[in-house]
Amino acid sequence: MEKLKKEIAACCVCEQFLTEGCNPLVEVHPSNKILIIGHAPGLKVHRAGRLWEDKSGDNLRRWLGVDHHEFYHSNTFGLMPMGFCYPGKAATGDHPPRPECAPLWHHQILEHLDNLELTLLVGKFAQNYYLQNKGSLTETVRNYQKFLPQYLPLPHPSPRNFIWQGKNPWFQRELVPRIQEMVQSLR
Repeated sequence: MEKLKKEIAACCVCEQFLTEGCNPLVEVHPSNKILIIGHAPGLKVHRAGRLWEDKSGDNLRRWLGVDHHEFYHSNTFGLMPMGFCYPGKAATGDHPPRPECAPLWHHQILEHLDNLELTLLVGKFAQNYYLQNKGSLTETVRNYQKFLPQYLPLPHPSPRNFIWQGKNPWFQRELVPRIQEMVQSLR
């Protein structure tokens, strides 16, 4: 695993497309029980060098029912985005994750995660890749039971996602407590 992490840290496959340069971010350990697969680091995370170290991460940790210390230091959680580097700014938000990372690195990382019991697929990019999902994000998250016990699809926890959460109050009311139960059982 350490050799693989060094290879990933040195990766510059898509450097020509990255306005902020390469800074591949992935945080995994062989003892991880829960893997969180999100989109790609935002600019703040890219510069901080730590996945989910932003408002989206604050919301995600709230959904999981864990604090900052447990999230980063317990080895319960592995963090692997679809694109390991900040993809750059688009007209509305950031560009999608670079398509090179997941096919190049994900299967190699997953081979080392023998204790993995649950993978959280955060957002449409992860859901499309791992579930070959054709439905809407809302439909996929609402029907999360059909993907368990391996996968749990979630919306993106971005503060900008308040419109989706406002239209789908069942998520906070019904699914967040269920997420916290699942996480608690795997600690």
